[in-house]
Amino acid sequence: MTIDDITFDERGLVPVVVQEDGSGEVLMLAYMNDVAIRRTLAEGRAVYWSRSRQEYWRKGDTSGNVQNVVSVHIDCDGDALLLSVEQVGPACHTGTHSCFDESRQVSP
Repeated sequence: MTIDDITFDERGLVPVVVQEDGSGEVLMLAYMNDVAIRRTLAEGRAVYWSRSRQEYWRKGDTSGNVQNVVSVHIDCDGDALLLSVEQVGPACHTGTHSCFDESRQVSP
């Protein structure tokens, strides 16, 4: 599959689920556009599009918490990506390993 097989939304973005290679733990959700995907594939490090800042950010450039990309998969509908990464340090900006830690569990 290629980037041409990805269905981007009206803003030119696709959601990206980031998973730790080996453990399979879901670390975070982010967004990429065409350029971010191409940079990620070329550099081997995760590059995202910040919807709030309207700019690219390569994970770890300011925090040191780098995401080395192992693989990129497109889902069956072509409208989401799964990044498998080797995470260095915490993935979440709050300092936790995952943005989906147990303290954020939703109860009925």
